[in-house]
Amino acid sequence: MVAQDLIAPGATPSISFVDDATRVREALEAIDSEVVGVDVERADADRYFRRAALVQIGAEEHCVLLDAVRLTALPELDALLDGDHLAVLHAVENDLEPLARLGVHPDRIADTAIAAAMLGLPTGLSKLLTEVLGVSLTSEKESFQRADWEQRPLPGQMAAYAAGDVVHLPALWAQLATRLEASGRISWYEEELAATLADATTDHRDWTRVKGAGRLDPQQRALLQALWQAREAAARAHDIAPNLLLHDDVLRDLAVDPPRTEAQLVRRSPRRRGLLREHVAPLFAAVEAGLEAEPIARPHSARLTDDERAAFDALRARRAAVAEEHGLDAGVLCPSKVLWAAVAGTPRDGQELCALTGLRAWQTGVLAGPLWEAYVGSRPDDGDDRPLDDG
Repeated sequence: MVAQDLIAPGATPSISFVDDATRVREALEAIDSEVVGVDVERADADRYFRRAALVQIGAEEHCVLLDAVRLTALPELDALLDGDHLAVLHAVENDLEPLARLGVHPDRIADTAIAAAMLGLPTGLSKLLTEVLGVSLTSEKESFQRADWEQRPLPGQMAAYAAGDVVHLPALWAQLATRLEASGRISWYEEELAATLADATTDHRDWTRVKGAGRLDPQQRALLQALWQAREAAARAHDIAPNLLLHDDVLRDLAVDPPRTEAQLVRRSPRRRGLLREHVAPLFAAVEAGLEAEPIARPHSARLTDDERAAFDALRARRAAVAEEHGLDAGVLCPSKVLWAAVAGTPRDGQELCALTGLRAWQTGVLAGPLWEAYVGSRPDDGDDRPLDDG
């Protein structure tokens, strides 16, 4: 299947905008394809939960735009994306939560961003479409990404942009899938997709991710944790973006210099003081609780020896060389930061070295030998204490 035969560059898709629940099934039936492009436009920058404002489903030259502002559930779309249909998305981790909130759980998923990464291609959709299909999206893409997707009626240019993001996805996937098979990297892609889907359902919010948290003293860390948890609870309960309610920078400053009254807490935040006043009581209660809480020790951070620094540099350089040999971005093959775990551990061979870094099977297959060679080569020759040879 040749992508250009499906969608000619510059073709204008027909678009159906649906905001009536009784018309959803009929509109979706017009998409006569087992492979459909799916995308979500969100309007949730001020909200705690990811929500869709618009859901796009496209195949070949037709696209259906489902108004997620008025349609709060889409059982018809969930039924369409069953085992008989493949949903093609780009950067699926951004869309799973808003789709799930509409009751949509695709059974079969392809991700063109992950496929592109495994092939060493651009992962941005615009550049990827141009390179693989010769398709150019609107030059106003950035402005549309920042647009208010909840505005109604939806302007024609925004509708065309939303359709353009999905109607090319089936053809794009066909090309990428062929390249993955030809390069022997389909298993790499499948492993990355599975990991991405699993990670997309994991909540990564944590108070220790506040910038500067590691530099606070133990009592300040306890206060920061209490404040963060109170802000999180209020933000979740009222569907408010946490940083909109009380920014991370302000949380950290409050932990260092606690306010003595609710009014002082409000004044310390230069953003949305009116909103903060509505929720200040539990936040100030958290200040009082944090001051009496058990101190939380700083994370241990051992200083690297010169030998350990040399080992890390050697691993990172060899990783970059292997990535270049395979035409991959070095960060895709192996992020630099995970190599610290190999330096801090005492691996006995390349498999253990990769296990310490948490690399997946495909990455281990590519890197175990080269990284072990670099690791052994960087270590001082200590006779019997030298690490065992790989294999």
